[in-house]
Amino acid sequence: MQKIIILDFGSQTTQLIGRRVRELGTFCEILPYNAFPADDKEIIGVILSGSPLSVYASDAFRPDLSPFVGKYPVLGICYGAQLLSHTYGGKVEPSGTREYGRANLSFIDGSSPLFNGFEKNSQVWMSHGDTITRLAPGYHVVASTDTVQYAAFQSDTLPVWGVQFHPEVVHSLQGKQLLKNFVVDICGSKKEWTADSFLETTVAELKRELGDDRVILGLSGGVDSSVAAVLLHRAIGDRLTCIFVNHGLLRKNEYEDVLEDYKKLNLNVIGVDASETFLSDLAGVSEPEQKRKIIGRDFIEVFNYEASKIKGAKWLAQGTIYPDRIESRNITGKVIKSHHNVGGLPKEMKLKLCEPLKWLFKDEVRAVGLSLGMPKHMVFRHPFPGPGLAVRILGDITPEKVRILQDVDDIFIKALRENGLYDKIWQAGAILLPVKSVGVMGDERTYENAVVLRAVTSSDAMTADWADIPVPVMRAVSNDIINNVKGVNRVCYDVSSKPPATIEWE
Repeated sequence: MQKIIILDFGSQTTQLIGRRVRELGTFCEILPYNAFPADDKEIIGVILSGSPLSVYASDAFRPDLSPFVGKYPVLGICYGAQLLSHTYGGKVEPSGTREYGRANLSFIDGSSPLFNGFEKNSQVWMSHGDTITRLAPGYHVVASTDTVQYAAFQSDTLPVWGVQFHPEVVHSLQGKQLLKNFVVDICGSKKEWTADSFLETTVAELKRELGDDRVILGLSGGVDSSVAAVLLHRAIGDRLTCIFVNHGLLRKNEYEDVLEDYKKLNLNVIGVDASETFLSDLAGVSEPEQKRKIIGRDFIEVFNYEASKIKGAKWLAQGTIYPDRIESRNITGKVIKSHHNVGGLPKEMKLKLCEPLKWLFKDEVRAVGLSLGMPKHMVFRHPFPGPGLAVRILGDITPEKVRILQDVDDIFIKALRENGLYDKIWQAGAILLPVKSVGVMGDERTYENAVVLRAVTSSDAMTADWADIPVPVMRAVSNDIINNVKGVNRVCYDVSSKPPATIEWE
C-alpha cells in the first residue's frame, strides 16, 4: 500500500500531521528523524516535522537528506523547512521575537501547486522562535506574511517545498487543502486507506499469522481493547479468550454492564472481580505514582493467574494503538511517555505479542469499530484511565471514597447523555478532593466532601478546552449530587484548559 513517511523531529504536533494524512485516505508511517527506510518501494512522499530545537544548535537533529530529497516529493514543516534551508546553503537565525499565533499569507508565486485553491490572505498558524533569513541557492519564495519573509518556498528544479507555519493545526484555515495538494496531487496518492480496507486486510493477516493458535486478550472496557477483541474474534473465533479484571475502581455498575456488552458481542470473556485485593493493597497510599504501580503490579498478578488456566495459549493480544507506540519511542534520548501497553508487559509471560490496532489512530479505531458492527455507545465511549478512579480520588483510597465518587460520576455522565452533550465532549468525569468544606443542609451545619466535575472538548487529547456546559444543566447536576450523594456538600467545575493543566488531575 502507498505510504507517506513522516520523519519526527520531536514536535508536539507530529501525530496531528499523521492524522491529517490518514484523513486524506492515505497510509502514513511516523518514524524517528534518522530512520528513513530507503528500501521501501511503497513510499510516495516525505514530510519533515517541526521540532523544539534550533537547526543551527549543536544538539540539533540534522540527518542525511540525500536518501529522499530528489527521489520523492518532500514537504518541510517549520523545523523541517528550516532544515532544508540550512542543509542546502540557506541561513536560519533567531527571530527578534517569538512568532506565535495567526498570520496571513501574501503570495509571491501564485503558480505553486502546493497552494492550489488557496484564498487571498489565507490564515495560517505560526509557532517558532527561529526564522529563515536567506533561502538556499536554487530555491525561491512562494509566500510571505507581515513578519516572515520566507513563510513558504520551493525548489526551482526538485519537488521540494518548505513552510514555516503549521498546516496540520485547525488555526491554519486551509491547512487540510495544503496537505491534500501535497499528498494527493503532488505525491499521487490513490487514497486506498479506509476502515473497511484495513478490516479486510487485517483479518486476512491475523488468520495467516495466528493459524490455529489460541490468543489471550486483556479487556479494559475501553474502545481500543474492545475493538481489538471483536476484530480478533472475526479472525479466529472462539480461539480468543478475553480476561476482564475488575480492580474495584471502575465506574458505577461498569463491571456488570461491560460484561453484558461483551456477552452480546459473543466474545469468550472471563470476568474476574479482584476489587477486594486491589483496594486492600491501596489502603493508606496517597502518592499518585505509587498508586499506579500497585494497580499495575496487582493487575499483572491477577491476569497471570487467570491466563495460566488457559491451556495452549501462544499469543497475548493488546489494544495498543499507533499513538501509544509513538509516545513511547525514544526520539530525543528520553522516553516521551511510558505507556502501559508498550512498557508494562510482564516479563515472565512467554507469549508472542499480537497488536492488531498498532497502526491506527483513535478516530480510526472508532471507524473500524463501526465497520465491525459494534454498538455506538461502546465505540464512542469516553477515554477512561487504566488505574480508574484511583487517579480521580486525590489522596488515599477507601471503599467509602470510591462509593462517593462512583455516585457523583454516575449522575454527571447520565446528565450529559440525557442532555445530548456526551458525544460532543471528549472526556468527562468527577474528582474527589482531599478536603472538606462547611455547608448547611436541613438547617444543620455539615462538614463534608468537595467534588470537582471535569469535562473537556478535544480532537486528539494533545490539547483540550473545558466544555461550556449550559448553566441549567450544571445547576441540575449540582443539585442532584448534593441531594443524593451522601458525603458531598460542595460541587465545583474545572475551567482550566490543556495546556497548562492536564485532563486528569493525577
